[in-house]
Amino acid sequence: MVLKRPSWPSGRLVTLEVGSKLLADNPLGDPHVRELDVWLPPGYDEGARAGLGKRYPVLFVLAGYTGSGKSHTAWKSFDENVPERAARLIAARKMPPCILVFPDCFTAYGGNQYVNSAGVGRYADHLTRELVPLVDREFRTLADRRHRGCFGKSSGGYGALVHAMKHTRYWGAVASHSGDAYFDVAYRCDWPATLDELSKYRAKPRREGRVDPSADFATPSGGIDDGRIRRFLEAVWRKPNPTSAEVHCLMYIGMAATYDPDPKEPRRVRVPFDLETGELIEARWRRWLRHDPIHLVARFAKNLKTLRGLFIDCGWRDQYRLHYGARILSRRLHEHGVEHVHEEFDGTHSGIDHRMDKSMPFLLRALA
Repeated sequence: MVLKRPSWPSGRLVTLEVGSKLLADNPLGDPHVRELDVWLPPGYDEGARAGLGKRYPVLFVLAGYTGSGKSHTAWKSFDENVPERAARLIAARKMPPCILVFPDCFTAYGGNQYVNSAGVGRYADHLTRELVPLVDREFRTLADRRHRGCFGKSSGGYGALVHAMKHTRYWGAVASHSGDAYFDVAYRCDWPATLDELSKYRAKPRREGRVDPSADFATPSGGIDDGRIRRFLEAVWRKPNPTSAEVHCLMYIGMAATYDPDPKEPRRVRVPFDLETGELIEARWRRWLRHDPIHLVARFAKNLKTLRGLFIDCGWRDQYRLHYGARILSRRLHEHGVEHVHEEFDGTHSGIDHRMDKSMPFLLRALA
């Protein structure tokens, strides 16, 4: 959409201030008071004035890494934000009216996987035990999992998948756009770049010349921080505009705090590779793989079968190679008899909000 001059009703955006008890005293010291954007569809207010009391299905929109709720509701040049997209689809009768909820789950690590973690916070509980009841109290929702869904892209897609598996009592339908899966390819291949970035913060700067393995690499790190992770975090958290390499490094530290937190460490972070040699630490990596959606299907197949709709897609040029994870995930779902829709498209990991034109109507048909 080039001209942002829609001729259809736009609905109304409401912002609530939410004080979360479950996020208080989170390990990162992130704010526990958050702003929650909620979009009410065209006709919502008219129905209230007329005393009709019509109730609506609800979709929670989970933002990807570096994003938050307001990144989906903010004005966008030459494109639609999510409320504008929903209003257009409703006006075109491609989906029924619904309420959209945009949680703020941003963290000091730059994002969230929407799970409970001793290293990041209780964000799965925040969504399900605080925000879901709050939205049902404050707005005219169809307050039942049969009429409530969630979807997201990337980390948000991962969160939607995990919630479909582990928190099924809250969600009737779920969609994942380019969600994190197949960690052996999606994450493991990029860890060397993270180690390179962290090496800039080692205690002793590197020097040219002969290397003595018995002295320089004699003691494996076991993934425990030798001070470089702490120094990196202190440096990047002071910077107003971290580089792309720093953001990616921050992301992988955040993933480590999510998937394999260490309560004994000050930052509760330990990494799955030796900090000096880059050798994989099998015990640590196995803990990561326990969170990989492709390995969770068998365990949670019974829950997944209760969903009224499950939609998965990914571009076949995804630069994080997540299309391979989507394919394996789809195959595992099929093997365990979980009905789902799996689509691919000619695209990368970027600029794929247009795929919501597929997922939102799909979810609302399932939640009708």
